[in-house]
Amino acid sequence: MPTIAIETTIESGSNDPGQTDMGHSCNSIDEPVTAESPFVSWTVESMEKTIHTFYQKNCNIMWGVIYVILLATYFAYFGYALYWRVGDEGSVRLIVCTVVGALFVTYRLVVKYGQCPNLELFSKNRQQRENLLNWIHVAAAISVTLAVFIYVIITVAINTPRNMVSLGGMVFFILTFYIFSTHPSKVKIRPVFWGLAIQFVFALVILRWEVGFRVFSWLGDRVSELLSYSNAGAQFVFGDQFAHHFFAFKVLSVVMYFSAAIAILYHIGVMQFIVRNIARFMAGVLGTSAAESLNAAVNIFLGPNGAALMIEPFLADMTKSELHAVMTGGFATIAGGVMAAYILIGVSANHLLSASVMSAPAALAMSKLFYPETERHESNEEDVYRYEKSDSDNVLDVATRGAAMSVKVATSTAANLIAFISLLAFVNATLQWFGERVGLENPPLTFQLMCSYVFWPLAYLMGVDRQDCFKVGELIGIKTFINEFVAYTDLSVYIDNVKNITWYKGLRNSTNLTRGFESQMHAGKLEIQDDSVFLYDLNITLEKGIMTDRSIVISTYALCGFSNIGSMGIMLGTLGALAPSRKGDLATVVLRAMIAGNVACFMTACIAVPPTHRVQPIVDVLYDFL
Repeated sequence: MPTIAIETTIESGSNDPGQTDMGHSCNSIDEPVTAESPFVSWTVESMEKTIHTFYQKNCNIMWGVIYVILLATYFAYFGYALYWRVGDEGSVRLIVCTVVGALFVTYRLVVKYGQCPNLELFSKNRQQRENLLNWIHVAAAISVTLAVFIYVIITVAINTPRNMVSLGGMVFFILTFYIFSTHPSKVKIRPVFWGLAIQFVFALVILRWEVGFRVFSWLGDRVSELLSYSNAGAQFVFGDQFAHHFFAFKVLSVVMYFSAAIAILYHIGVMQFIVRNIARFMAGVLGTSAAESLNAAVNIFLGPNGAALMIEPFLADMTKSELHAVMTGGFATIAGGVMAAYILIGVSANHLLSASVMSAPAALAMSKLFYPETERHESNEEDVYRYEKSDSDNVLDVATRGAAMSVKVATSTAANLIAFISLLAFVNATLQWFGERVGLENPPLTFQLMCSYVFWPLAYLMGVDRQDCFKVGELIGIKTFINEFVAYTDLSVYIDNVKNITWYKGLRNSTNLTRGFESQMHAGKLEIQDDSVFLYDLNITLEKGIMTDRSIVISTYALCGFSNIGSMGIMLGTLGALAPSRKGDLATVVLRAMIAGNVACFMTACIAVPPTHRVQPIVDVLYDFL
């Protein structure tokens, strides 16, 4: 999503001709104020010119004083707030927001008033500098490899040997991509190695380090809290019973609200600050071009359409490998608005956040392995990282346009779900009819059943528990051939069932739930019937059954991407419209990019396998009842 430009027109006769709706300017006056009396007109015009001349000369000082006063007021409030109450979650939130805000303001001041150092002496020894950087990369790569090897042996192989299956899955995906690469001899080790290394480090920080796990859990809770405010708007428009139509009125309302919030963040420069620095980091470490690195960074927040718009001026001159990397990054991630919808249907917010972050470097790594660079294209990095500032300071107009743009996303999501779920029902009915003709009735032949067998090996290689491999394979097939929204909707059923089983166990342990049912043989018990769980006490059937927490976590990461057959058409339509001269090249690489995006998600799932001490084996809970 590009910065939203809004034109502000000042009509003649305005009381404040030099100021926009929200902000300040130092423009000159084009037309004087007129009045019926010549004396009054001359007096008002003289006063206006005097005031405006004074403001023009001193506007920077005046606004600087105002900003200093506001800053001092805030820090006074900040100090008193910590003095009044400290130690709770609210104080942590206040400190984090203050630190982030201070860093952002400092960055903006440096960009506005700072000067780049003279690099003339440094540029004279460019070859020496490149040689030094190459040696640094080699030394760092060797050090990281040894550290990862030692960590895997000590922490994984000894403590959680079951996770070695996921490591074998990663090796399988890498070797397969290398064998089927367009130019195996041209594969460069640097982007592949460092892309996977960064992904591994992110996994350690987010999932294995207790502090990082708590930080991302806290961020996930804050995102969920932020999304909950969409209920106010949905309730006002659709009434108190809006949640009864959960998807139409609640989920799509979150998409609109979140899109407006993202538009405001882009308008004030927060998103540019985050995206630009992530892109610079990946380009510097992986050695990828500025454009494809920027695309990967933007995909974390906006998805493929917004990321494509950010690099539109450079698409026409990109190499095929860069176009492949751009498309792979789009397939391997999801947009922020869609992520908000997944959170709302019950998928873990912190896992979705970490999946988006971890899949960005993985997408570049797998893309450069599957379609290595064979051409040379030089581009000016500063042109790539430069963003045009919005012409308007009116935040309300920006929010309005962001909400209006989200209507297309919301209606497209609803239309796709209606179409694909209906088509899936038709396909299943047809397959079931054919299956009945040859005796395949229990279980009936369905599209999901076929996918569960086809993708069972992939689920096992990612580390899914054996008893859940068919279910996860079914989810992968739905995500690949239909879309990830339908797959996450099915996954949410397992998540809800696990919550209900856990609640049921706690209820039976805390109360005499079976009182009055002593004469019944199955009182206080549950029974598995065709993968469904029947609770006799409550006369409730949990359809589809349950999966272990381990399998649910792996599925969450494996499904977190736009890589499906339908998205190929969307990707070709979007990029083809932005770069018409490259439609042929885009069509050539789109299938490979979709496969690479899918495998990037699978690599993230392999790395994100939870350690044993974080997993609560829900199957054991089920066995307790039986």
